Amino acid sequence: MARFLQLHVLTSYPPSNLNRDDLGRPKTAKMGGTERLRISSQSLKRNWRVSDIFQSALSSHLGTRTKMLGVNIYASLIEAEVSEKKAKDWAKLISSQFGKSKKDNELEIEQLVHISPEEQSAIEDLVETIVRENRAPEDNELDLLRRTGMAADIALFGRMLAAKPAHNVEAACQVAHAISVHSIVIEDDYFTAVDDLNNHDVDAGASHIGETGFASALFYSYICINNELLLENLNGDRDLAEKTVRSLVEVIAKVSPTGKQNSFGSHAYASYIRAERGNQQPRSLSVAFLKPVDQSADDYLSAAIHALEAQATNFDKVYGSCATSTSTLNTSTGEGSLDELLDFASQ
Repeated sequence: MARFLQLHVLTSYPPSNLNRDDLGRPKTAKMGGTERLRISSQSLKRNWRVSDIFQSALSSHLGTRTKMLGVNIYASLIEAEVSEKKAKDWAKLISSQFGKSKKDNELEIEQLVHISPEEQSAIEDLVETIVRENRAPEDNELDLLRRTGMAADIALFGRMLAAKPAHNVEAACQVAHAISVHSIVIEDDYFTAVDDLNNHDVDAGASHIGETGFASALFYSYICINNELLLENLNGDRDLAEKTVRSLVEVIAKVSPTGKQNSFGSHAYASYIRAERGNQQPRSLSVAFLKPVDQSADDYLSAAIHALEAQATNFDKVYGSCATSTSTLNTSTGEGSLDELLDFASQ
């Protein structure tokens, strides 16, 4: 596999509110002097990771993010008839290996921690041992909890343990915030709800009135995967690394953020993907949209594809080839296929 795999993706969403800010409105960003619609990288990664496609392809190689590790260990010890005091002390000792305990609840960890299946299995084995031998876990046993295999999603997206930095995992996948290639205006949907049992004898009005923001946009997304780091994070398991990359590219093409989907039904597949392999220094093509796609353009998608490909060509002219090989999928022309793209990405 080449060191880097870069993906440049164009996805069009109809009216939607896929990723909300603190006021419940679609997230935005200023770019090139105009307001753009935005989907955060956190939202994208979360929806990819928990998608049916990803879960099915990598079911036995995915981690769990939780603050409740100590709570679950405590429950297992209590179920095994360990005394309440011992169960609390032992659970805290084990969970503290993955993060600092909360002051107001020592069984909970202060921050979300990503636990791999191998780490979870090691925890369960240790719990079984200390229950059987009726003793607290020993230091060497606690150290071994973090020396097991790594989950595919942790290998991709990393893990930060603020209280245990020695066990951090550097992410092999970098994900930019998706941003609209054109300027946008957020509109408000005024809606009402009617009480089915209201016979209008007293009040014929609506039982609920509300507003929700929405907008539609064609988004540019950029993703860069460091295959060498991914393989290192997965302890050299090449088959798993290739399966992980293949699954990730598929969810990038097919999976939409879940925000307000019941209200807008805004599921979408990627309309265009440019995949690049090579050992050269990665670079985003977002500058292609620093000037927003012309609002008078008859076809935003075609205009965006032209701008993207022209920018890639110009980078190559100035810096030399920025990738060794490329593969594209283009739904507007029917060129390329997802299977071909997956084969290219996982080679």
